[in-house]
Parts: sequence; structure tokens; C-alpha cells
Amino acid sequence: KNVPLLVFKLPKKEVMKSSELGKEVIRKELPLIPKLPGVYRMLNYKGDILYVGKAKNLPNRLKSYVSEKNHIIRTGRMLSQTFKLEVTTTTNESEALLLEANLIKKYKPKFNILLKDDKSFPYIFLSNHEFPRIEKHRGKKSKSGHYYGPFASAMAVNSAIKTLQKIFLIRSCTDQQVASADKTCFNYYLKRCAGPCGSKISKEDYAKLVEAADEFLSSGKYRKIQKSFSVQMEKASDELDFEKAAILRDKIKSLNIIQSSLKINEANLVEADVIAGYKESGKTCIQVFFYRSKQNWGNQAFFPKHDPDENLKDILNSFVTQFYENKSVPKLIILSEVIKEKNLIERTLSEKENKKIAISVAKKGSKLKVINQAIKNAKDSLTRKLYESQNNRDLLDKINTKFNLKSEINLIEVYDNSHISGTNSIGALITYGEEGFLKKRYRKFDIKTKGAEQDDFAMMKEVLSRRFKRAMLEKGNYLTLPDLIIIDGGKGQYSSAKEVLNEFGLHDLPMIAIAKGKFRNSGNETFFYEGKSFKFEKNDPTLFFMQRLRDEAHRFAITTHRAKRAKGIRKSLLDQIEGIGSMRKRALLNHFGSARSVESASFDEIKSVEGVEEKVAKKIYNFFHE
Repeated sequence: KNVPLLVFKLPKKEVMKSSELGKEVIRKELPLIPKLPGVYRMLNYKGDILYVGKAKNLPNRLKSYVSEKNHIIRTGRMLSQTFKLEVTTTTNESEALLLEANLIKKYKPKFNILLKDDKSFPYIFLSNHEFPRIEKHRGKKSKSGHYYGPFASAMAVNSAIKTLQKIFLIRSCTDQQVASADKTCFNYYLKRCAGPCGSKISKEDYAKLVEAADEFLSSGKYRKIQKSFSVQMEKASDELDFEKAAILRDKIKSLNIIQSSLKINEANLVEADVIAGYKESGKTCIQVFFYRSKQNWGNQAFFPKHDPDENLKDILNSFVTQFYENKSVPKLIILSEVIKEKNLIERTLSEKENKKIAISVAKKGSKLKVINQAIKNAKDSLTRKLYESQNNRDLLDKINTKFNLKSEINLIEVYDNSHISGTNSIGALITYGEEGFLKKRYRKFDIKTKGAEQDDFAMMKEVLSRRFKRAMLEKGNYLTLPDLIIIDGGKGQYSSAKEVLNEFGLHDLPMIAIAKGKFRNSGNETFFYEGKSFKFEKNDPTLFFMQRLRDEAHRFAITTHRAKRAKGIRKSLLDQIEGIGSMRKRALLNHFGSARSVESASFDEIKSVEGVEEKVAKKIYNFFHE
């Protein structure tokens, strides 16, 4: 363990020769591996997973690594680092495909094609209550009701819900408001709710509104609904009920708006995802368009991580399996390229969803127009991404030049603190790389050291200590170390933070402190690094970049602090009493009006509250008076 590890960068020919190390590992394991479908994992000497692959017949697939003489450079590099081989057998090839996708997402092996920025998409949700509620939903579909989606963004869902409320008057108020039926919600007066919360509508009439909303979201039969509104409007007008006619007129307008915003598609796609890729300069963008009920519900761009030499067909193949590993699958997937595992993926996704899934490549007609539009979007997104990455790279290099740093900067961590008179003290960490702000690496720290809550020096010390202590204890399982640290503060903050880095042996990790000018005005900052102070010209792009980093850390610290403070404000004194649940808490607050009134109440007054027996009343009284 104490022998230092020497790492040499080998020429291409030497890399190919060193691949014999991995081949020997595979040769030794081959006789023990059963002739079954499954998944194999290549591991390095540290136990990190380098690559996850699947096979219909594990020994046959692994033999190809041993028998082939001229591997591509990427495979040669992988074999040169392979120290161990692990296999997991499965009952069939489809199971192996799903397991492979799951393991790739979980471990993110360096030699696999990786789907980055993977996340769940929002849906519109209609509950199964007597008076169903409309709301935005993200995550597992565990609640009973109807789900419509996915939509590409929360903004698209919110906009659609707002318009649907105008048309169909579906409630968004809480179940408690409806159950009490004593107060009409504000949306009723805005003509966005039928008013079940104030008993303004019967269950039968409300059910008709829900049925119409479901028909629109499920089948996109907007013309039928529009015609129904038109007939009702003419009837109301004939009966001189001009107020009702005006409401129906507004509904028809809203229906036209939602048709326009959801872009009814000419390809008549009822339930399909359109997936198109574009590759340039060793990078790829994949665009996914969601079509449901003959409507385009938005699109999302993805930038998978892969070797520059990977071809687009293989990238799309890996993308599809990883993308649908934890998402519902539409009946039709339209691709811009033919993928080699089309039949296997179709079969696997059909079994997963318990319905027939078809994968096709658009070659002509309206579907080709749709796929060409998706390819154009992928190309435009990739062009912007490459431009931004180049700009980011230039700015990172300019920081390196300005402060004469010893090594290239690829990852920056910025720290800031926030508190009000020592309350709800928060430390914040944000991260920036070539691709911009890396939100997945943002972290907040609740300050725990007693007496440090309003001491900026002590707060910074605690935050850095906790961050780097965990990094040392959980190597490989926590945030990797940055190439540069930036902190908000002057010489004192710099010295205090530097002590922490030195304690962890991070003497060579560069750190810069940003001190505001004399009048705390932007543009007059002083930067401290290695005992020297630095200034920028007021119009220097590098100054603007560093201000942007500092301001983002400050924004994150402030918003996190406010969220913590708001949570504290919402928490009642009654929450601190063990055994007082939500029902008793509500009963006490309804009876006394506030927690402070409970505090000043006598034991007999507390005992008189419905649902609060003598034993509990005594506990509450003692909590406030002992």
C-alpha cells in the first residue's frame, strides 16, 4: 500500500501491447463462465467499473476480446486497465439488456456511452377524487388517477394546466378545501374553477367537465369539443344569456391557444417519441420530441458522453436502452438512424410495458419531415453547445494565465455563506466546468459548530473541512476534487480556508479569494492568491466571468438560506412535542387560534379540546410550563 503508483502515458502501439493484461484476466475466467445470457463488468485494480457489457452467450462474447488482434484504441485502453472480470447471468437476453442499462446508469463506467442529464419528465395528473384535481406530477406514478404526458418541461405543463383550467374549470384547490365546502377558492372568481370547494357545482356536472378534459388530453379531439362550445354559445346567445355566451367564447379562444402551443402535428402521431441524433467534432446531441394525442408536447436535448470515435448508430442504440430504463415507453419510437439491436430492444420494451412497442426509421412522407426537423434541432443545439464549451474553455484558460496557475483548470468550486444574525446559517458550494454550471454538484451545508453561526471565518472552515474530509474518506463515492477553489472574502478568509486545505494535505490545490471593493461596488474587486493581490480592468471578460461565479454561489446560498428560514417559520411549537400528530395539532390550533395561545392556556382548557385526552393534555401543559 505504501509503494507509490507510477502512471505512464503509453504510445498507441504500447497501449495495444498492454491490452494483453486484460486478455489474460479474461482467459483465466472463461472456463468458469456458463454459456448463458448475462452481463459482464471489467474492473480496474481499484475495483472501479471500467465497462459494462451484455451478451446472449457470455463466453462467446468474451472470447472475442481474447481472439481479436487489432482492437480499436478505446477497447485496447480498456483491456490495458482491466484487472478483474465479473459476470451476472440472466434468464434471457432481454433481462440482460435491462440490467446492462441499469448498471451503466448506476456506475457510469468510463468506457461506456453514457446518457447524461437523465431525469424524469413532468406529467399532467388528474386525481380519482369525487371532484378530481388537476396538477403537475413528476416522479413515480404511485397515486391513483390519470397521467398525461410526458411534457418536455415544467413550463410547458404549467402553461397547459393554466389553459385547461380556463377551458374545463378543473380545480387545483386542496382536498381539505373541497371537503369543508365552506369557502370558494380564488380561482372560481377568476373563472378557472367550477367551484366544488364552495359547493357551486354538482358531482354530475363536474364529472362532465372532467370527462371533456380527459377526452381532449387522451385523444386530442379538440374540434369536437370546440364544436360543442360553439353550439352552447349560440344557444346562450339566443336565450339572451350573454354572460354565459362570453364565458364560452373565452373558452373557445383558450382552446385555440392550447392547440397552437401544443402544435398539432401533421404526421398524425397519436403516441410516439421521435429521437434524432447529430454528431460533429467528436460530440453528439440527441433530441427527443414527445408526441401524444396528435400533439407535440415539447422536446428535450441530450448530450451523451462517449468516445470521439463512436459512430452515431451505436450512440443511438445505447441512448434508447438507457433512456427508457426508468421511463414509460410510447407505442411508437421513430429514429433518425437504423440501430443494430432494434429487434432485441423492441422485444425488451414490449415485455417491460406489457404492450406492443414498435421502433422504426422515418424514410418518407410526413414522418420524414418530423425526423428532419428533429435532426435540425439536434444540429442547432450541438452548435450552441460547442460554442459555449469553447467560450467556457477560453475563460478557464484566461483564469489560468492571469493567476499563473501551475495546471489546467477544468473544474472550479465556489463557496459562500449566508445567515441572518447567526440564525439558519448555511454554507453553499457550486461547481463550474467546461459545460457550464454543474447543478448535480451543488451542495448545501447546515452549520453545526456551536458559536460559528455568525462567524464567517468559522463557517467557511467548517464547510471546507466537511467537504474535503468526506472526499478523503469516501474516495470514488463523493465529489471528485476540483482544480480550483474560489471563496467570497478577503485575506482573512483566504488564510482561514488555506489552513483547512493544508490539514488535508491539499497544499497544491489552488485557491482564490474575491474581496469586494471599498464601497462594495461591482467591478472594483481585489483577488488574492498565494500572498499576492490581483486586479482586473473593469471591462475584462475574465472579471465578468469570476463575478458570475461568485454571484451564482451567493444566489444559491441566499435561496437555500431562505428556504431553511421559511421551513423554520412554518414549524409550530406544537411540532416539538412528542406524540402530537397532525390531527391533534389541527384540533388545538382550531380551538385556540395559535400555538402561543395554547402555551398560555390552563390544563383544564387544553383537556377540554376534542380528541385531547387527559394524559396528552398533561404532556402539552408540562412542555410549556416545566
